[in-house]
Amino acid sequence: MEGWDPNTKSTLTQIPLLTTKAGPRDGAAWTQRLKEEYKALIAYTQMNKSNDNDWFRISAANPEGTRWTGKCWYVHNLLKYEFDLQLDIPVTYPATAPELELPELDGKTQKMYRGGKICLTVHFKPLWAKNCPRFGIAHALCLGLAPWLAAEIPILVDSGMIKHKDDAATSNES
Repeated sequence: MEGWDPNTKSTLTQIPLLTTKAGPRDGAAWTQRLKEEYKALIAYTQMNKSNDNDWFRISAANPEGTRWTGKCWYVHNLLKYEFDLQLDIPVTYPATAPELELPELDGKTQKMYRGGKICLTVHFKPLWAKNCPRFGIAHALCLGLAPWLAAEIPILVDSGMIKHKDDAATSNES
């Protein structure tokens, strides 16, 4: 964590590290890994709420815990921009980080792949590889999605690529 800002360090130290190195094909070990994932997500969510920094909701969308869906949001100029969030756990997880998807932003920024998968290659994936299997979904949200939203959403809003829901509703009524 050398060279990281104090807030990021503080946040990261409060998210439990995971210990079970298991993926979706690993039976009981995967069930144990999912329990650790939930504990880390709960800790991260509680920390965010206590710091008045609540910015996402996510839950497993299937019983196997391989598909996750939810919402994330970012406040820019005192307006809340909300997006659908989804991810699939790769078969090679945790060696391979999940790809975080914001489908409604597909095609609106160069820092995104087809289907609305955000680009995490340069900054996040080496960090994930270095910390495998200790990082999980909560860490991907904290160190991958949160900085991406902070960097991209203001640019997308200021360039007119995305509009606040109230502005969009007003223009649709016209």
